[in-house]
This record gives sequence, C-alpha cells and structure tokens, in this order.
Amino acid sequence: MSRELSLAICQVSGPPYARDRNRGASVEAAESAFERGADIVVLPEMIVPGYGADRAQLRELAEPLDGPTVSAWTQVAARTGGYIAGGLCEQHRRSLFNSAVVVGPEGLVLHYRKLHLFSEEKDAFAPGDLGLPVIDSPLGRIGVCVCYDLRFVETVRILALRGAQLVLVPTAWVGGFDSEPSDENGVARQAHAAAVQANLSQVFIACASQAGTFGATQFLGSSVVLDPTGAIVAGPLPGDRDEIAIARIDLSDADRAQNRSDLIRPRADRRTDVYRVAVDGELL
Repeated sequence: MSRELSLAICQVSGPPYARDRNRGASVEAAESAFERGADIVVLPEMIVPGYGADRAQLRELAEPLDGPTVSAWTQVAARTGGYIAGGLCEQHRRSLFNSAVVVGPEGLVLHYRKLHLFSEEKDAFAPGDLGLPVIDSPLGRIGVCVCYDLRFVETVRILALRGAQLVLVPTAWVGGFDSEPSDENGVARQAHAAAVQANLSQVFIACASQAGTFGATQFLGSSVVLDPTGAIVAGPLPGDRDEIAIARIDLSDADRAQNRSDLIRPRADRRTDVYRVAVDGELL
C-alpha cells in the first residue's frame, strides 16, 4: 500500500545565541515549506537559540518544553495540518539538553534528547536520557536523532528495528570528525555517511543542517533526503546559503527495501541467533 507524503528539509541558518531572530526564521521557513505543499518539515539542530556551546549564554536562552519555540512551531503545525521536527536548547530543572521535538496538529508527538554529544557540546549539555523513541503518526512510523548521533551505527539501526520508516535528523554539520569535511564537490562527508546508514537499515533519512559562516563556526550545509537504498531524493543543498528542498516519498518503500530479491533480505538475514541489539531491556 502506498504511503506517499511530501517532506521538506529547511536549511535555515542563524548566528548563535540569537534566539528571537532564529525562532522567527525557523517559523518563516516552516510556513514557506508548508505553502509549497510539505506534509513534514525538518529544521536544523539547535536552530533556537542558534548553534553554540557556551553554557553561560545557553543558560540564559534555554527554554522549557512548553516554552515559546515549541509553542510557535505547534501553532504553525496546527494551522497547516503538517508536522515539524526541529532542534532547540531545552532547559529541564538544572540541566541543559540538546533536544529535538516533533509537533503536529495534535501538539507535541515526540521528544528526544541528543544521546551523543559532539566536541565542546560535552561542556554545555547533559547527555540525552530519553532513549530512542519511535512514534506512529498519521503519516507513518517516525524516529528522530540529532547530528552526531548518525556517527553511531546503532542509532539508526535501533530506530529501524523498532519500526521506523523515516528518521528525521536536525543537524548542524561542521568539520572536526573527518580529515576533509567535504568531498571534491563540496558535499559534506556527513551526507555520505547518512546515505550508507539509510541503505544498511532500509529507512528514509532526512537531514536539515545550517550553512555559511557565523563567527568561528563554518556550517557545511549538504542537507539531504535519502531513500531506503541510500539514493538521494533531495539535495544535497549548498554549503553557503539557506535553501528549502521538498521531496515526494513513499514510506512503503522502506518496507519494500527489506527484500531486495528472493534471496537478498537484509532485515531477515540478520543472525539473531548470534547477535542482537539490546535497548531499554528489549532485544531487537
């Protein structure tokens, strides 16, 4: 059965610690994507208040889950009937989290805190403590992770084994992991790595990053939508400017990709008699 939808990656950028400016830009980008027919919009990692790791500044700008950013995104989703995934700095009790949410017409439907903190993020944020949830939405089964989480193959594999057909990934792709941050065509190495993950775990992956240079931080762009065979269906977007791309996808392709032929069945061919993945007390 076909489960077609339109998915937008919004490569929208902003200076760090410019909370109100960046919130407004994220709302404007989401509204523009919905006007162009999107059912789901993906915004970058920490787009509010802007990507940075200065704990003192973040503490002044962080928001609770029911704060103005999630409320603004929820209002857009309710008005358009769509879904928004985006990243923010979350304040919870005395801790800061690099968080992502998915909101829809019905309100908050998924809340995730980044599990794998990258570089100086370790000095600013508490490690994620909400696991790797997957939700059933009217559009299909959706999971979320954030940026550096993609460098740990268990992340997407667990989401896939829990039934996710689509993994939404707010990112702020920068250099520092790979010896060369981009290939000869200017495409971030992270986009190539995400393509491998999509193919190996038979899921759609949609990554929305930032682009351009803000202070000492150079974002790599390369926002991309990948199908369950690792093929590019939208992007990679340029590294020097904001842009929105919309892809028409069929989530049923994620199920079909699990059987490449009568004798090539990557999900069924797992040797669960030899190895399994354990998460939250569940063996997958």
